[in-house]
Amino acid sequence: MNVDVTTDVVIDRPPEQVSAFAADPDNAPRWYVNIKHVEWLTARPLAPGSRVAFVAHFLGRRMAYTYEVAEFVSGERMVMRTADGPFPMETTYQWQPAGNGRTRMTLRNRGTPKGFSKWVAPFMGFAMRRANRKDLALLKRLLERQ
Repeated sequence: MNVDVTTDVVIDRPPEQVSAFAADPDNAPRWYVNIKHVEWLTARPLAPGSRVAFVAHFLGRRMAYTYEVAEFVSGERMVMRTADGPFPMETTYQWQPAGNGRTRMTLRNRGTPKGFSKWVAPFMGFAMRRANRKDLALLKRLLERQ
């Protein structure tokens, strides 16, 4: 079973500001509740081919994984993929103008679990959606306070 979760939020900031903050891996622990540590494996700045290692806690388990940036258009879209671990994942951020200097940010996670993870895929989709809503709400609060 595939997992495909899409969540969005409207943030009262222009796409360039939302993109600059959200696409910077160093900011991930500030707005992703489950991400605890980030380490760049390639030189900055972020570009296609950049690799970033993350350590997260999800569903009571420690998860370490490396994303590679597949696509990055500042202010518009970023696609990252990981092939390692029990749950290969693709994460897409999309930023669209929402009028009056606001941005609709869409966060999509999709992947195909392997091994034991495929048995818990339906629950993982639900848990991911819930976590993504919390993460985007926190991102909104952080950016609108600035």
